[in-house]
Amino acid sequence: MIESPPPFVPGAFVGSEHHYRARVYFEDTDLSGIVYHANYLRYMERARSDMLRLAGIDQRSAMEAGEGAWAVTDLAIKYKNPAKLDDDLLVVSTVEAVRGASVIIAQRILRAQGTLTPDILTEGRVTAAFLSPQGRPRRQPLDWTQRFTAIMNGDIPSC
Repeated sequence: MIESPPPFVPGAFVGSEHHYRARVYFEDTDLSGIVYHANYLRYMERARSDMLRLAGIDQRSAMEAGEGAWAVTDLAIKYKNPAKLDDDLLVVSTVEAVRGASVIIAQRILRAQGTLTPDILTEGRVTAAFLSPQGRPRRQPLDWTQRFTAIMNGDIPSC
């Protein structure tokens, strides 16, 4: 008899930070076993999406209701150390600023295994704007700005 796998465990809030775990798979690397540069953006995107989901921000419902969707409008990234095949990664996301139509999130990717002090692999800063279905910036729902503000203050929003 095959048992069901345990339920999916998303990231978690630790104070004002959101922590998200990822593993480096063969498909993430180049021939030398080093993570391809664009894949760091994928890890960061997954972590941001998980953070929003845990905060009770339902992106899919907003899109399906015709309210709008998030789009990255600015991105800065600095590569410090390479991630390698089978590394256990930790993506740490912190909300830095909340505006009417946008949010700024700082993110770090750390190698989480085998050290007392994790290696910082990548640091990034993302501005995401909430856009109408026509692609114009629009105010994000008030509830969302309140949730982002609560995250910045280390008050985990209840969903």
